[in-house]
Amino acid sequence: CNIYIYYIFHTQDTETQPPGAPHNHTKFVRDMIWKVCGFETYERRAMELLKVSKDKQGLKFIKRRVGTHIRAKRKREELSNVLAAMRKAAGKKD
Repeated sequence: CNIYIYYIFHTQDTETQPPGAPHNHTKFVRDMIWKVCGFETYERRAMELLKVSKDKQGLKFIKRRVGTHIRAKRKREELSNVLAAMRKAAGKKD
């Protein structure tokens, strides 16, 4: 006979992050690594392709490096945002 048959376990409702969402510490560490190390070699080459408006060729190049089409699109978007921020910073400096 199971003595715990009538025991009801209630979980406390807490705010949880969705699975796969990076935590604040993870974001901090990745940002720190990027600030110290800078861009990888393939990222620099892809940024050069994006500068001369060769988006499709840049996407193909990134896809060969990162493996999947979706990751490549995300990386291309990230690098184009960085280029836009660099252009904006250069415009403000003048």
